[in-house]
Amino acid sequence: MSIAVHHVSKVFGTQYALDDVSFEIKKGEIVGFLGPNGAGKSTMMKIITSFIPPTKGDVEVCGLDIWNDSLELRKKVGYLSEANPLYYDMYVREFLEFIAGIHQLKDKKAKVEHIIQLTGLAPEMHKKIGALSRGYKQRVGIAQALIHDPEVLILDEPTTGLDPNQLLEIRELIRKCGKTKTVLLSTHIMQEVDIIINKGKIVADAMIDDIRKMTEKMGFKRQEERATNLEMEELFRQLTR
Repeated sequence: MSIAVHHVSKVFGTQYALDDVSFEIKKGEIVGFLGPNGAGKSTMMKIITSFIPPTKGDVEVCGLDIWNDSLELRKKVGYLSEANPLYYDMYVREFLEFIAGIHQLKDKKAKVEHIIQLTGLAPEMHKKIGALSRGYKQRVGIAQALIHDPEVLILDEPTTGLDPNQLLEIRELIRKCGKTKTVLLSTHIMQEVDIIINKGKIVADAMIDDIRKMTEKMGFKRQEERATNLEMEELFRQLTR
């Protein structure tokens, strides 16, 4: 298993952000999380990447335990947070060389050139990051997550704020990455998901085609269509009847 989550709970004060969550993701799978704001998606991703510890439970990534092997585990993971923190005053190539240096990569320039080509950043690589469109900023965020060639890629809301064309481009990039890596992403697009989480609990864990059939019954047929919180609550109601 690339990712194994066992009975994870996370409590902030008296509120459960995650409540006894368990799931497994095999090597080479692309798995999507769906849930409204505050459902626990980002919290789960931060725990998997060892950014924060769980209150209870265990997580293994590529056979490494978050409690005992967190430093080695982080080397196996590429992470794009929802905020996509970038240095807007740096040029694209300059920023990626900076990230490659943090990872102490050998032959930095060759690796940066490879990742620029892989993520389609070549047309914009001479611009400052602050001058890029939202879609290209997301590409830079994904590029920095991929620069050290991780086995697992964690993407928190990678398609948020993108127009339909940008969404298709980013989705194709993620699909390309999924050929060689395990990918876990969170999204508000119902037809991109396998695992549905609500109020800190998993309410559905199924193949994407099965969930797609249910979402299409609710009227979600276009692949770029996003769900509102009310529409997601209706889906959760149907799933838990």
